[in-house]
Amino acid sequence: MFHSRLEWLNTLKPNFKVLPLKERLLCGLGALLGLALSSFISWWVLGDINAWYIAPMGASSVLLFAVPASPLAQPWNMVVGNIIAGIIGVTCAMYIPNLTEAFSVAVGMSIILMMTTDSLHPPSGAVAITAVLGGEAVHELGYHFIFYPVLLNSMLLLVIAIVFNRLLGKQYPQMAQINQRSKDPTPTQKVTIQPQDIQATLDQQTELLDISEYDLQKIILAAQEKANARGISQFKCQDIMTKDVISLNENEDIHSALDKFKHMNLMSLPVINAQQQLVGTLALYEVVEWFKRATDLRTTWQRQVKDIMVRQVITVKPEQPIQDLVPYFVERSFNYIPVVEKQKMVGIISRADMIAALNQQLNVAA
Repeated sequence: MFHSRLEWLNTLKPNFKVLPLKERLLCGLGALLGLALSSFISWWVLGDINAWYIAPMGASSVLLFAVPASPLAQPWNMVVGNIIAGIIGVTCAMYIPNLTEAFSVAVGMSIILMMTTDSLHPPSGAVAITAVLGGEAVHELGYHFIFYPVLLNSMLLLVIAIVFNRLLGKQYPQMAQINQRSKDPTPTQKVTIQPQDIQATLDQQTELLDISEYDLQKIILAAQEKANARGISQFKCQDIMTKDVISLNENEDIHSALDKFKHMNLMSLPVINAQQQLVGTLALYEVVEWFKRATDLRTTWQRQVKDIMVRQVITVKPEQPIQDLVPYFVERSFNYIPVVEKQKMVGIISRADMIAALNQQLNVAA
């Protein structure tokens, strides 16, 4: 009996991924910082106005910091949704005497207009209610309520969310599509599931899904790669990597680095320190950009590779299957990926290495 009740309760739970403890703590920390900083700034700007901060921002912080990939959490949704709800809420408070009727109409109309303008933001429903039930302090503001605190709160919280998510390496706001170079499908999509296939399927859905088409594409492509990998024997990165790696030292002079690029006819090189640890990567175009800025006094201090290199580098481990590398070479056009073990670079895998290995796998499969 107890077991059956437990199973019934499980049917009420969402099919939602539970993040690791570290990620959950970071989400909570982001909301804490976002609300604390934005409320302090609102108080500093608005002074004695009692409505300097509104409760719906707490609901917005859940979306911005816990599920920033949600379409409902995007900047357009938050700003436009809150403005629409604020306008309708204030208008209903002014012209509908009965409070129950006023906030009911305000929320209903807000939902319709937000869905019409593709700006649905659930906390905006609470903004509409706050405009009606916020008391005399809110009613005295009239339509100024839309600008402060609603718009001020929204913009402050949004800016903090963008900075915080970017510091954690999360893409926020979400990009519109996977292929940033062309409107055409990416190379992987051309031979598997294409965006129009996903769009056609979504068009047949009658309910609103809380996932962007962009994220749906990424999930489907990742699943497709895993399914394909089951059918072929996998090389590991250590099997195809080049161990005799040409690299730059972080303290190397930029002119010297350019000579190495010219001599080796390469477009980018990994950068290591004195302990042979990978610390960055430098592309030829970044050296060219440095030469273009050479007369700028603000860049006269840049003399060494470490001054202009990119410090965030995608790396792999020797034991990883090479299928893990395909998205970087195909979707993001990487020239090479460093192989790192115990914080030291032990090799690199170039696009040519990948082509040769995948060709061999195709021949075996045939």
